[in-house]
Amino acid sequence: MASIAVTKKVTRDLDHCDIPYYVSEFVERELGSDYDSLGKLDSLIEKLSENKKHLEEQVLTVSSEVPKRIQKALKNAEDSKKSLSQLLEEETVLSESINSHLLKAQPWMEDLDVLIGQVEEIERHLAYLEWISRIEELSDSIQQYLLTNNVPEAASTLAFMAELDIKLQESSCSHLLAFVRSTVKFWHKILKDKLTSDFEEVLTQLRWPFVGPPQSQAFGLAAPANAPEVYNSLEMLFCQLLKLQTSDELLTKPKQLPEKYPLPPSPPIILPIQIMLNPLQKRFKYHFTGNKQTNVLNKPEWYLTQVLMWIGNHSKFLDDKIQPILDKAGSSLNAGLEFSRALVMLILEKLAADIPCLLYDDTLFCHLVDEVLLFERELYSVHGYLSSFPSCMHILSEESCFQRWLTVEKKFALQKMDSMLSSEAAWISQYKDITDVDEMKVPDCAETFMTLLLVITDRYKNLPTASRKLQFLGLQKELVDDFRIRLTQVMKEETRASLGFRYCAILNAVNYIATVLADWADNVFFLQLQQAELEVVQESDTMSQLQLGQLASMESSVFDDMINLLERLKHDMLTRQVDHVFREVKDAAKLYKKEEVVVFTLSSRASSDVFVKLSVPDAADTARPFAATGAATLPLTV
Repeated sequence: MASIAVTKKVTRDLDHCDIPYYVSEFVERELGSDYDSLGKLDSLIEKLSENKKHLEEQVLTVSSEVPKRIQKALKNAEDSKKSLSQLLEEETVLSESINSHLLKAQPWMEDLDVLIGQVEEIERHLAYLEWISRIEELSDSIQQYLLTNNVPEAASTLAFMAELDIKLQESSCSHLLAFVRSTVKFWHKILKDKLTSDFEEVLTQLRWPFVGPPQSQAFGLAAPANAPEVYNSLEMLFCQLLKLQTSDELLTKPKQLPEKYPLPPSPPIILPIQIMLNPLQKRFKYHFTGNKQTNVLNKPEWYLTQVLMWIGNHSKFLDDKIQPILDKAGSSLNAGLEFSRALVMLILEKLAADIPCLLYDDTLFCHLVDEVLLFERELYSVHGYLSSFPSCMHILSEESCFQRWLTVEKKFALQKMDSMLSSEAAWISQYKDITDVDEMKVPDCAETFMTLLLVITDRYKNLPTASRKLQFLGLQKELVDDFRIRLTQVMKEETRASLGFRYCAILNAVNYIATVLADWADNVFFLQLQQAELEVVQESDTMSQLQLGQLASMESSVFDDMINLLERLKHDMLTRQVDHVFREVKDAAKLYKKEEVVVFTLSSRASSDVFVKLSVPDAADTARPFAATGAATLPLTV
């Protein structure tokens, strides 16, 4: 008889801890619907009883420990509450005591504040009087030194007074500052006038300045009988004038050019060199300002050459006689450079006055720029002028002048390109008869063009700022692109004769320009421009991250765009030549009845050889372009 199991589904109460549901699930899981498994009930009940006992023991243990912990926590809380109450009481007492003390001490504090203020005011007055007394003492000392003709000590005392003047610059005591400054000014004028007069007298004995070449100087470096005495006086007066340098800088405002000229900051010329330069400055202004015949706009070389002559004429005297004085005085200055820097400032003032007058005359402006560049080259290479000093390039870098320079440079470069391409020798190599030199078969126009670019580089490489150099680099790129377009136009006219002389010359020109630009890319100067260009594009955010990465890792160069365009043109021209040679070979091969093999070799270089080898079975066959029988070779030079 089959047994039928009847189970009643127990639903779960989700809102409460539903014990019947859990019991039902437990029984279902342990016993299931098999009545034979009811034998497990004894062991199951025993197991549950043990679990129940274990749980009861745990509950008893916890229930016995928790009250102890709670009692301990409550006791701690009570103790803390009592301590807090005690502290609050003490705080209240202390606060009342303090308030009471403050009320009693308030009148004393007010009286004490008044007394402290009076003491501080008296101290300020005393300090003020001490400063006045100190300055007066120094002034009296200078007077005493001058009365006893002790000029060196007077100059040292004045230098100390000038240092005190500098220290007082942050003070708000305007009257004290005015008093100190007026005292410094008073004694500075007296000492400067006296020392200047004595110094000029010594210079006169030395026949200074040397307006002729060194070999024609009457005294200067010569050694007459009284030479030691004169040179001792020169050294003594030079050192005394050096001591007046601090006060001179305080009182004398240096002459400066307008702010539009980006001159680098430079210290004033030292006082003794200024005095030595006075006669030369007078000569310069006499000859090269006003209505003098020597002051003409179309002859800038006159004053530029004159300054170079002065620097050269005085360099030996400055190195041999003045530099040891500076070294002995502990100065780090170079006498020759100080002298040159002062004379260059005359040039800068002259250029700043003349350039606006000839800015729109191309001929005069170009002549001025050429002469200035020649002057700069000799100034740096021969006389060791430093790039950190103000120079003529700072004047040419002024915005209006620089833009005009760029415009004129481009105009004359384009005219030169027109001239070189229209020349009869434009496509002929200058070294065609010299095999070792003429490996690339470079036509004259390409070589002249690259020389033009090289000259432009030499002209702008000493510009003071990278931004100006990058603008000239942009001009060079424009010229390369313009020349490439002109070559392309001429090439298209020669397309039908792709193996002709002119077509091959154009191909050689393209290859030569691309090769030279690739070589220039590794030049230090252009690598520096690449770094400057990277900084500019990073700020402007005009390039992709890939391009920036290539530029920063030196994988590319500043000429890459131009080189790629030239290489593309070169590839197109070579492709046309290959197609043309194939057609010629194919047409020539059709004349033969039996063609065994055609071997064709073409080098991808611009100046390569094409060889066509034909195997002829019978010399008596039809007419053929090659007279020789057997294997005939045809060289075609590209």
